[in-house]
Amino acid sequence: MAAHTLVGYLLAVGIAGAARGERLLPALFGGALWVICLNGGTLALNSAHDRDEGDVAYLRHPPPPPAHLARFGFGLMGVGLLAALLLPSGFRAAYALCLGLSVLYSVPPFRLKAVPGVDWLINMWGFGTLTPYAGWAATGLQLDPVGGLVLLAFCPLFAALYPLTQIYQLDEDRRRGDRTFAGTLGVRRSLLIAVSATVLAFSLLVAAGLRDGWGAADWWRWLALGICAATWGGVLGSWLRHERGMGPREHQRGMYRALGAWGLTDVAVVMAWGT
Repeated sequence: MAAHTLVGYLLAVGIAGAARGERLLPALFGGALWVICLNGGTLALNSAHDRDEGDVAYLRHPPPPPAHLARFGFGLMGVGLLAALLLPSGFRAAYALCLGLSVLYSVPPFRLKAVPGVDWLINMWGFGTLTPYAGWAATGLQLDPVGGLVLLAFCPLFAALYPLTQIYQLDEDRRRGDRTFAGTLGVRRSLLIAVSATVLAFSLLVAAGLRDGWGAADWWRWLALGICAATWGGVLGSWLRHERGMGPREHQRGMYRALGAWGLTDVAVVMAWGT
């Protein structure tokens, strides 16, 4: 979350500007509010209502949630919202929107994470696009059309990643009666959705490159995007070929490989548009 928020800042001021410390203090303040208060509060709120027993991403065998965890999470998000009033309007709006989505996503009777498709939409916009936008908006700099296309591309890219984070948990989700996006689609269709969304994401990145006037001299930028696209293709292609014989542990390793492809894409995007 911190790294993806930082992407927005680096795209806004550029790598050279970041090295000079341009608008660094508001970016760090906004990043702390987004990562610690908003994301931390969201995770606490979600964990309080999920009560997971199996592996959750990098957390193996999670302990029972402590008492008042939901109140703590909501309070943390509220403190962040008040502090966000000190930052530009774009950041404030993104924070308030995501706070509302977090409550609707996690808390009964809404609990939209249990509504297949709606959970997908919330996450693709909230984490995919609004998170790096928050890093950009904290600087107070106006979002330009090229930057807008780049940030928009992360929406379908997270639409690809989101079902991959659920596949290894399908058995546990079914035991609890949870109707997740991947559980509704099944493994193969989830992977096919991921492939389609990845193609759309890189199409938007290519469109951003063309809008930015990239030509033959920018071959290394095109190469960086190509390497990322090939990495995603390798991860998803291998997963599709072997999914019928894979168990939860193998699916979890596939998710980690997809997270690695995401991280590589973040780095490539910053190098391509931040220099």
